[in-house]
Amino acid sequence: MKFRDFVRKIKYGQPVIVVSGLPRSGTSMLMKMLEASGLKVASDGQRTADTDNPKGYYELERVKELDKGKDKSWVRDLRGKTVKVISYLLKDLPEGHFYKVVFLNRDLNEVMASQNKMLKHRCVPFDPKDDGKMIRNFEAHLQEVQRMLHSDGRFDVLYLNHRDILNDPHTASEQINRFLGGHLEETKMSGVVDHNLYRNRA
Repeated sequence: MKFRDFVRKIKYGQPVIVVSGLPRSGTSMLMKMLEASGLKVASDGQRTADTDNPKGYYELERVKELDKGKDKSWVRDLRGKTVKVISYLLKDLPEGHFYKVVFLNRDLNEVMASQNKMLKHRCVPFDPKDDGKMIRNFEAHLQEVQRMLHSDGRFDVLYLNHRDILNDPHTASEQINRFLGGHLEETKMSGVVDHNLYRNRA
């Protein structure tokens, strides 16, 4: 354990393990990996598996209210557990906790393709001509999030790439295990990665 992590553990107790990234960046896959590793996952199952995420979303509905200014005392119950928080809500996580963030990046053209396919499945109108503007907005947002994660002492972050995990899940599992303390089941973690679900490629 790094000395900084030791000090944080004394101050805050067990960290909240956060899986984050843009929507459609592979965060559900990463949650499934961490569940297989032996970690406790905070998910209420309200959003069930479907065509776009056949192995489940691993979401906790209360997370979606982090930016609403409501009571956030429930976050304390997430210490020592893994929870999915999209990148737009990381800034709204409350003070008084230590967050170990595993942040998943994905080719933004693949993110857009996946999002557009989901909208099509839900019969929601969209214009592919807007993709370029959306990608520029994503780029600016990701830069802002990265600055926040590195300047705020509550956060420790590991960045991973979606394609790298699919191409070499064993190495990714080793990286995650080292980041989270070295007590995880790496073989089980890498074993749940399903390359057949890599359906939207740049």
